[in-house]
Amino acid sequence: MFQADLFRDSRPSEPMRLAAPPTTTTVSILECLSTSCKRPRYAFMVLNLLVEASQRTGSAGPYVLVGDLRVPVRDWLCDALVPVAQRDPRRLSIEGRVRQMLEDACELPLDPDDAQRLVDEMVLERIRISGRTNVSRAVSELVRAGLVKRHYQGFRVDHHNRGAKRQAVYVVTEPVMRALSRATT
Repeated sequence: MFQADLFRDSRPSEPMRLAAPPTTTTVSILECLSTSCKRPRYAFMVLNLLVEASQRTGSAGPYVLVGDLRVPVRDWLCDALVPVAQRDPRRLSIEGRVRQMLEDACELPLDPDDAQRLVDEMVLERIRISGRTNVSRAVSELVRAGLVKRHYQGFRVDHHNRGAKRQAVYVVTEPVMRALSRATT
């Protein structure tokens, strides 16, 4: 039984039409990054590199193959972004400080080519150290924006002191992967 006066003014309802989820495009990704990241251009470069590294498996890490060499994904990202900093004044000042440090310690080779090679190696190592921090910060912003998921693989993942021998694995979400893969083809 039902009470007729409760239903007297009601009309049969039409089926609800659920809106399709908005498609993820490069423009929508850039809008998301510009509102959620402190350095949206850098985050977009990192995101594009992650899409490139995860084309085959859907995830980037813990290692990326460079020829026959397995490189941790964070180091690979740092090395891939090094050309962006080639003309940066800070990089040039690092090179000057490294050269001065080697000269003061009398460790700079006499051969100019060997000296430049040693300076370049030490500068690259310093850039990689700061680059790891920058990459981690950018990936954290991508995770907060919901564009990337991060987990870790390696020794003692569930241990209370989790820092030992863990490597990051980054998984780009499926809509972002489709949008950026489509944009690069």
